[in-house]
Amino acid sequence: MADVLRVETKGHVRTIVLQRPEKMNALSHELAWGVVTAVEAAARDDAVRVVALTGSGDAFCSGLDLGGPGEDASPLSPQGRLVDDISWVGRFPLVLREMCDKPVVAGINGVAAGAGLALAMAADIRIGARRMRLVAGYPRIGASPDGGLTWTLPQAIGYEQAMRFLLENRTVDAEEALRRGFVGEVVDDDRFEARLAEYCAFLADRAPIASRLTKRGVTRATGIDLETQVRYELANIRRAFATEDATEARRAFFEKRPAVFTGR
Repeated sequence: MADVLRVETKGHVRTIVLQRPEKMNALSHELAWGVVTAVEAAARDDAVRVVALTGSGDAFCSGLDLGGPGEDASPLSPQGRLVDDISWVGRFPLVLREMCDKPVVAGINGVAAGAGLALAMAADIRIGARRMRLVAGYPRIGASPDGGLTWTLPQAIGYEQAMRFLLENRTVDAEEALRRGFVGEVVDDDRFEARLAEYCAFLADRAPIASRLTKRGVTRATGIDLETQVRYELANIRRAFATEDATEARRAFFEKRPAVFTGR
């Protein structure tokens, strides 16, 4: 796990860094489960008041590694694996929003796409670097959104803007991301790491119990049956991936050509 994820603690801030820069931090099973378990561990540690989540290199996270996510790295027991129907992607919003009642700040240092974007949007607060680029990614591989994105995105930017973004598969730059509400702050690239650390340290100076209760209150006020929603997302994406159009989309993606869809 140490090869794909770096976890550091400074003061009361736990920083989790995705560390596959050569793959634009694409999600292998090992990396994705590592993020989930690292956030869970931070949630259980009373010395941690704020969790920061960011990427190494020029990308935050480019989504699922389509070249092959590797072997199952689930920390669940053998029986737990057999009955698990949400995997790591469903746990992104469940763990970041509900299980962890401490503020989670995503530092989007570069590209965030697909499940990588879902991970960023599952955070409570987002700070973006000027080089940041956001893209849904799902239409390009013939898929529908997962990772709680059908909930977190409309919550952040509104229903129609979320629909446009998801269906058009348009890339959003930092200025538009700030204007639309994907992020709350944009920082010049050379100041990004320092600003992320500074802001998280600022939040960590708040009264920790009050911060946790604040997050619980906001989560409840804006909440849905999130576990049911992530199951619905996963049922949809499995249905989408089973179509001929999805096979054509992935073939076209790797062949770098436009896909030809037949509706089958």
